[in-house]
Amino acid sequence: MKYNCNDSVLWYIKYFGVPLTVGVAMYGLCCRITERKRRAALEGKVVVITGASSGIGEALAHTFYEHGSKVVLAARRKTELQRVKQELLSKPLSSVTLEPVVLELDLSITEEIEPFVQKVYEVCGTIDILVNNGGVSHRGAVLHTKIDVYKSIMSINYFGSVALTNAVLPRMVESKSGHIVFVSSVQGLIAVPDRSAYAASKHAMQAFADSLRAEMHQYNIDVTIFSPGYVKTAISVNALTGSGDGHGVMDPSTAAGFTPEYTARKFVDAIVAKKKELILSQFLPRLAIFLRHAAPSIYFWSMARRANKTS
Repeated sequence: MKYNCNDSVLWYIKYFGVPLTVGVAMYGLCCRITERKRRAALEGKVVVITGASSGIGEALAHTFYEHGSKVVLAARRKTELQRVKQELLSKPLSSVTLEPVVLELDLSITEEIEPFVQKVYEVCGTIDILVNNGGVSHRGAVLHTKIDVYKSIMSINYFGSVALTNAVLPRMVESKSGHIVFVSSVQGLIAVPDRSAYAASKHAMQAFADSLRAEMHQYNIDVTIFSPGYVKTAISVNALTGSGDGHGVMDPSTAAGFTPEYTARKFVDAIVAKKKELILSQFLPRLAIFLRHAAPSIYFWSMARRANKTS
């Protein structure tokens, strides 16, 4: 795992036995420095976040807003977006903030993308950071998953983000500035049983981001892709089954995952640092990523065992 400044200070204090008073002072100083960097990089920036009505998207909205960004909240559920907006406005912040904007957007309907982007430019004047976070997961064996489920998940997770990115890019290229962010998953790097549709959409997103990054370098546009492991959100509850119905169950691994708030802070720090990618994951998914490349036969064996247990 990559550490930020605060992580490094805590590690140093723990393993080198720094006196408590000195350690507290070091940690406090590092926190202030990190906070100043975040605000300097994000204050006044227009940040569009898809999937902002819950989970990681909602947590990202809070983090950007707290650091002075003009947050555009986008998702299908307008009522939930209004709730998020009111929670942002009710935060007791000492610094100046900009009022969030709520705009409905269904990523599966490509005809909505261009009018949505045009509305953002009309209201905000520009888009500095686009966070492609909206998406849906999948729970179901390949043998029992309908083709319409694959199409639906790919339409939302991949084609929706691609269409939105393509609609935003021309003005970023013209101004030679901007940052495109993709929230993928460790399943964009490896694939596991009963997640075929979701993993395929995230693998596609990973490839698109890597190609886009290379092409946008000449225009001074940054591209970052995040690959989180388990995060405690409703992603498994809202996942589609092989038949297309809602899964409706919180997976134990998801329930034990990172908090959305912790995840959002790590993601925002990576954006401020203009990192090309960030894998934020527990040990086992990281091990699986390593084995997939270093010892694929072991990875294939372990995935087959996992599939046998769930079948």
